[in-house]
Amino acid sequence: MEPLIVLVVVTGLLLAAGTLGVRGLRAWPVALRGGLAAMFLLTGVVHFAWMRQEMIEMVPPGLPSPAVLVSLTGALELLGALALLVRALAPWSAAGLFALLLAMFPANVQHALSGAALDPGEGLLLRTLIQLVFLAATGVVAVHHFRSRRSSDGVDGRVS
Repeated sequence: MEPLIVLVVVTGLLLAAGTLGVRGLRAWPVALRGGLAAMFLLTGVVHFAWMRQEMIEMVPPGLPSPAVLVSLTGALELLGALALLVRALAPWSAAGLFALLLAMFPANVQHALSGAALDPGEGLLLRTLIQLVFLAATGVVAVHHFRSRRSSDGVDGRVS
């Protein structure tokens, strides 16, 4: 639940800053990128810090080297978070994070179904809904930036 809170709060604060006159934060996709960056910084750090063992236990059986997979996905989340803050890299980062979220979803299912999830907020339905929010946010950022880049290059799909 914490990653969702971070996404919503940081995005909201950045939008508010844009409304109050911070020119670079007026566009909602920029604020959403900032919210996603904060969220993925949090989740990336968790792969190495206080919840590492729980993350390792979430890896579905049959996958090799759970500790290595947790480290790899954590590093990818941290790199993706930083890349979201670089305008030229943001759409690629968002698309990569979208794919990473899809790849990691089986671990969420495994965790919810294993009985290890004691908190009602860790149930499969809620985890799935939150995952859909994250997928939507990364997808929107990627699509928006790819589309705006195409338009600025003069390629808008229309025949002149």
